[in-house]
Amino acid sequence: MEFLPEPDILPALYRIAALATGPADHAAVAHEALTAITESMRADAGALLLLNPESNRLEFETSRNLDLGPNAPGLELGQGLPGWSALHAQPVLAARVETDHRYRPLRDATRCQMAAPLLVEEHVIGIIVLDHDQTEGFSTAALTRLVHLADEASRVLRRVGRLKQLEDKAGQLETLISAGRVLVGKLAPQELFESITRDACRLLGGRSAALYLCDDSLSHVRCVALHTPVPLAPPPGDMPVSSCLVAATVRTSRQTEFSDIQSPEFRSLADLPADPALRSVLITPLIYERDVLGVLALFSERVQRFDNDAKRLCAGLANLGAVAFENARLYSRVFQSEETLRKNEQLTTLGLLAAEIAHEIRNPLTVLKLLHGGLGLDFPEDDPRRTDMRVISEKLDQLEAIVMRVLQFGKSPSSSLHSRWALVDIVNDTLVLVRLKLAQAKIRLRFETPGVSPIVEGHKGQLQQVLLNLILNSTHAMPDGGTITLAVGTRDQGGIPCATLDLSDTGNGIPPAIANRIFDSFLSGRPDGTGLGLAIAKRILLSHRGDIALASTGPEGTTMRVTLPLAH
Repeated sequence: MEFLPEPDILPALYRIAALATGPADHAAVAHEALTAITESMRADAGALLLLNPESNRLEFETSRNLDLGPNAPGLELGQGLPGWSALHAQPVLAARVETDHRYRPLRDATRCQMAAPLLVEEHVIGIIVLDHDQTEGFSTAALTRLVHLADEASRVLRRVGRLKQLEDKAGQLETLISAGRVLVGKLAPQELFESITRDACRLLGGRSAALYLCDDSLSHVRCVALHTPVPLAPPPGDMPVSSCLVAATVRTSRQTEFSDIQSPEFRSLADLPADPALRSVLITPLIYERDVLGVLALFSERVQRFDNDAKRLCAGLANLGAVAFENARLYSRVFQSEETLRKNEQLTTLGLLAAEIAHEIRNPLTVLKLLHGGLGLDFPEDDPRRTDMRVISEKLDQLEAIVMRVLQFGKSPSSSLHSRWALVDIVNDTLVLVRLKLAQAKIRLRFETPGVSPIVEGHKGQLQQVLLNLILNSTHAMPDGGTITLAVGTRDQGGIPCATLDLSDTGNGIPPAIANRIFDSFLSGRPDGTGLGLAIAKRILLSHRGDIALASTGPEGTTMRVTLPLAH
């Protein structure tokens, strides 16, 4: 039979129900619900206790007219009337507390006490207990009314709790997304490490967080960042994994947790931060393509078990950290490769310049030798000029030998390194080197390939250098981002079947004043440019019996066309 509430508790029911539409402040809602119940039941004192699932104890959430102090110990299940009610999930009334052996006093003036469980899907989440200063101050009818008020309070607390959880999860998700955006943009490793530990504490409310990196053999770890509320030096140096708290996570690639790291068996571990306030820890691996790069340790200042939501959030942050760390390492390699290419470019230019100078010297030197030999000067043995003529002849021969050595050295040895290559494969391998740089520069990449890649013959490294120079020039032309499009095709050029590679960007175009001279050495449209990139690209392609040309340029962008003969 459906319960029809008595008129005298209707205002209290409405008052409690209205709390579900207010702010999701669990403590404030609990206090207002208890106030409505104590006033409706004309109780002299009351308390609302919630069951802590970790300690399995009833803990005081709020009270009225009870002097409990800031650190009220709570009750064990079965302890006192509230503990008995929670243990058996049943309401209880002690009309005369002095005759009930279950009663445990909370205040001296109490003569009558009753308690009703807060139930959610038949599970006890807490207890409401009311005190009266008069013997038999509460009747069985009053206990029935308390049960119905407690049921309404349970529903409201559940709704508020769920809303609070949703708000917390939304905040955590927003924080995780924000942290991810920040992490993937950090290229300085130390800044990245400190950001990961700081975000872990902010995301999950930990006291401290530490990040440990593993060596390639996973035999040692090193603490690279430690975020704490107090100044604290991280554990120093490389530490053997076998003597560390993080050993199980490194070896199994799975999350591990420890409830109390201040117990004696943990004190000798090398990687444990020297903070006596740390109690529980959740350790999460940083994994990239199945390789453990390191571990993230989140410490709390109370003994607890981390729930699945906390584990998933920490794993998500660790995965973002692993990707960001690998991203930073790849950027470092790209920058090193770019620097190496620049040095090679300078050396190549220097060699070409030396060869040009030697070639220009050889012509007048040949004339000097011919003229000198044709003079027919033959001085007597005792004439000093005879010695001078011999020295001049020797020095001319020496100069010619030096010039020939320079010319031989300046010749490209690449002919022996030429091989047959699919042009699409050369482009793909080059794009791997620059994809991260393009992403950082907010440049989108489109690569249009034919059904079958044309085959060319050449030196792969030199052809990649040509493509790298063109891509870097395009990135400089689009400082605010844009699109680079590459298209591979074939065409006949002068009756010779050739492969073509068109590279287009959406930059501002090449100034008309220099458009006809862009392949000249030392000509650049940028203040920091060397003017050698396109000149070297032109020479490399000419040595491959190919060419490079400016196909089009304007405010909408620039297209460069590379042409190479198809391999026989």
